[in-house]
Amino acid sequence: MINLWHGLNLILAAALPVAGFAATQPAPGGSLGIFEGSTDVGKTVPGATVFDPATGKYTVSGGGADLWAAEDDFHFNWVRLSGDATLTADVQFLSDGKVSLEKAILIFRQSLDPASAYADIAIHRDGHTTIQYRAVAGGVTADFEAPEHNPKSIRIERKGNLFTASILGADGKMTPFSSTTIDLKDPVYVGIGVCSHNAAGLTTAVFSNVSLVKSAAPKKK
Repeated sequence: MINLWHGLNLILAAALPVAGFAATQPAPGGSLGIFEGSTDVGKTVPGATVFDPATGKYTVSGGGADLWAAEDDFHFNWVRLSGDATLTADVQFLSDGKVSLEKAILIFRQSLDPASAYADIAIHRDGHTTIQYRAVAGGVTADFEAPEHNPKSIRIERKGNLFTASILGADGKMTPFSSTTIDLKDPVYVGIGVCSHNAAGLTTAVFSNVSLVKSAAPKKK
């Protein structure tokens, strides 16, 4: 079994800022669980992902100044899918971060281009959770905040071009708090990611109980 922190340290020891393009890397141990690729999107210190098949947990380290405005910088684990799907996970940041706006996200994205259109649900280190979205490539990013902080679980669901963000609240129920309509063409990139909100640094989050459920295609009449 791979030593989690040894695997991360080997990759992060020589981390240097890179140019603004998407660089796909293998995960330590050659396993990404349900995901196909592990990519540094935009201008970011190289990130890393360690998947533990015994627990199903993904430990993801990512950099990047932000995932916002007209372009994004973050580390992204993804799979390409067509049609409707729902992505759910529990998220926990590791260590004591100093940047309150560090983000761990579940996202549907048109491409690996930093300016890609997308819709996501983002939990920040300070506990506030938002749906974020960029309707067109290179356009502005907007968001809407959930009423509760520090949800145990977060979820984003795609039905056609409608994306709905939900949180597991204190009442124990998974409750939608906002939706947006984004025109994404199949196939799309679906997955988990981390942004440190610090161009020169990294942050780490653990994603557990990750569930990606693809909806069955409607039966033809």
